[in-house]
Amino acid sequence: MLIIGLCLGYAIVTVAVLPIWSLVPITGLWMGLGWLGRWGKTAPSSPPRRVWPWSLVPLCLWGVYVYLAESFGIVEIGAIFFHLQAGIAEHGGNERLLAAALYTLAMLVLLAAFTWLVRHDHRWRFADRLLALVLIASNPLFYSMGQRSAAIVTDDGAWLDRRYVPPSIRQAPENPPNLLLLYLESMEHTYADRQRFGDAYAFLDALGRRGHVFEGVRQLENTGWTMAGMIASQCGAPLMPAGLLHDSQFEPLGRVVPGVECLGDVLDAQGYRLSFLGGASTEFAGKGIFYEDHGVDRVLGRAALEPRLEDPEYVNDWGLYDDSVYDFTVDEIQRLEAEGPGPWGVINLSISGHAPKGYPARACRERQGEFDGEDILYSVECSAWLAFDLIDRLDNEGLLENTLVVIASDHLTMRVSAWEQLIAGKRDNTFMLLGEGVEAGARTRREAATIDLFPTILEAMGFTIERHRAGLGVSLLAGKTTLVERHGLADLAARMHEETALQHRLWEGLIPEGRQQESGQADPQQVLEAPGNAADQAPSMH
Repeated sequence: MLIIGLCLGYAIVTVAVLPIWSLVPITGLWMGLGWLGRWGKTAPSSPPRRVWPWSLVPLCLWGVYVYLAESFGIVEIGAIFFHLQAGIAEHGGNERLLAAALYTLAMLVLLAAFTWLVRHDHRWRFADRLLALVLIASNPLFYSMGQRSAAIVTDDGAWLDRRYVPPSIRQAPENPPNLLLLYLESMEHTYADRQRFGDAYAFLDALGRRGHVFEGVRQLENTGWTMAGMIASQCGAPLMPAGLLHDSQFEPLGRVVPGVECLGDVLDAQGYRLSFLGGASTEFAGKGIFYEDHGVDRVLGRAALEPRLEDPEYVNDWGLYDDSVYDFTVDEIQRLEAEGPGPWGVINLSISGHAPKGYPARACRERQGEFDGEDILYSVECSAWLAFDLIDRLDNEGLLENTLVVIASDHLTMRVSAWEQLIAGKRDNTFMLLGEGVEAGARTRREAATIDLFPTILEAMGFTIERHRAGLGVSLLAGKTTLVERHGLADLAARMHEETALQHRLWEGLIPEGRQQESGQADPQQVLEAPGNAADQAPSMH
């Protein structure tokens, strides 16, 4: 009974985000109810029976959900499907292996304890089947999968697809600027609240005063992990996993969102020379495939950069620390400048702020002092300072002339030491622009999402795009209404659960011929909407 009570208490504390001391009263309440009800007492008329509870599998699935909630905070079923299909080789989550082993051991002990309870108490044998149904119905994993399955029979699975506008350059600037796009891992703008997080974000605030800061950039479903965040901000669409659309279910994806044009495709067509640099493996989650498939000429990850380190031991579970990657980023920009002529673009992905504790670089430890191994705000300050230092270095070397610098978080952070403070209010992503022609000190607050970064970046570079839109995004430099402003996050999440047409669009080329017709999905052009919804509807492009 104590084992069951402790596991129940831990699950409630984790999912409801309660203080850890809440485990004691919850376990005590369970033990009190068990004592009052004499749970586990064998009745003379109903001796122990060798039965297997129906609730064992539902309990295991709840255990999986609790583990995911404890690891990531917000559990997205799309992230699970995508990573299983795109590949999870060479990931850096080795510290979670011990946690996974402990969770597995705890679940085995829980299952043994619950089996004992059901076998010894006939009342629990009768309640077991009902409990199994309750556990299945209440598990958020089943809820998410049920919503996604409902899309198969929905009357309209093309609501988002009708609003998709393929990126189209109407006019290019005479002297196109270079682009430096810095993704700061999990560095959400929420950290800018000094009352909750002190000066952890101060160096990014300082950079923001040099340029244009956008506030209110929310996180849609299917944009809350690194690949999804980069695809949302570069392709203007959430990453809806291929799922059963993929023709080879037991093989890793050979292409990533091949059906849409993204930032790299657009800039490649305009003559840009493009590079990507990141300290982690490019094989993880299809990262390298995505960039190579969407116009990027050089994709440099751990395998390419680690041999260039002066100290080969200076790596972490994921790969290179950010101070090393930023050194190589400076080298890459110098190479592109020397190679000229023609504009270049460099995309960089950091690692310092990665949940659960971050990976503060050696340069930060020398500057900030000892790291306790847990405080995410230490890593947040490190990430902000490294980005600030990189921009200063490039600026002092004259490498940012005619260059637009974009600084953005790839997504909101997952579960970290400051989790309770983070979820205490609305959260938004980091997004700022710096460079010639960008008004210093400008601030724009709008309800938007990372899908709006794609058209905003294009317009900030001086490109004229159709109706200030690209993908599902709207340029935040224009006066057009965003999807979040018009419909809100909850409505968009509900629509996404029903969507199939946009999923087909994203993965066009991986879908066997006839699969889309077999789904019974009507042509989006044939679906009529009420006038109130038509204002933001784009003409269907097929």
